[in-house]
Amino acid sequence: MSTILVGADVGGSTSRVVVSDGTKVLGTAEGPGAALRPERVLASAATIVDVVRRALSNAGQLRADAMVIGAAGAGRETEREELRQALRVEALAGQLRITTDIEIALEAAFGSQPGIVLTAGTGSIGVARDPAGVIHRSGGYGWQMGDEGSGYSIGRSALGAVGRAADGRSPATALTAAILAATRAGQLEGLIRWSARAGPAEVAALAPVVLEVAATGDVTARGILDYAARELSQLVFHLVPHFPETVRVTVACNGGLISPGRPLFPILKAKVEEQPRLTMRESPVDPVEGALAMARALIG
Repeated sequence: MSTILVGADVGGSTSRVVVSDGTKVLGTAEGPGAALRPERVLASAATIVDVVRRALSNAGQLRADAMVIGAAGAGRETEREELRQALRVEALAGQLRITTDIEIALEAAFGSQPGIVLTAGTGSIGVARDPAGVIHRSGGYGWQMGDEGSGYSIGRSALGAVGRAADGRSPATALTAAILAATRAGQLEGLIRWSARAGPAEVAALAPVVLEVAATGDVTARGILDYAARELSQLVFHLVPHFPETVRVTVACNGGLISPGRPLFPILKAKVEEQPRLTMRESPVDPVEGALAMARALIG
């Protein structure tokens, strides 16, 4: 009988689950983000359970032998344990491990080897595993205190640019029409009301609009992306001192915003590789692969 493994990547905007027999994918499912928040773990658990059950159903399975969930916001044991208890009640897997989205991304990119993973989605964070196996982080303090260069940061900068352009404090920009259309706000007053109600994920959803407008040559949009790339590169530079001076360090990018092939990637690559010890990996990272590898390790 095949071994059934489940790997889950739970972020702020999207949750993705893959079911595998260790060699091939049997089923997948996606759902809304379910990042862990203090005192809101049960709500996250409900979303995760729904997506896992759908993935298992698509694979023709009711239960897995081992499941690893890498979730944003799972850095504290309090939230991890609360989620662990909620999932055990559902009896979705024989073996269960709750870890962070950081850990599964590092596993997917480097296995047990050293390196840096830069993640930019709704939020942003840089994480390194040094040659001794110690993990270090840079950023990742949330939309109020950090998330530099993230989708939220880009969307927030675009909203600010639209406001300044409306006042004549900065040049007119094609972002105005594009963001009014994306939010269905109609006019500036409608956009003001929309932005007052919007959460971080909704603001982050404006990032693709900025990418599209920047591709047309709009100076303001291109400036926002250049600044985002500079901020993201700083997250990486802060981690370099954790590696010996003679070692070249590989940086892998995680998240749809900065994946290889996305418009922001070449801008970011140019800035990161200004540091001669750094090399940007050209292939994408799939954190779910890391979660599946960890699930396989649970059962030996």
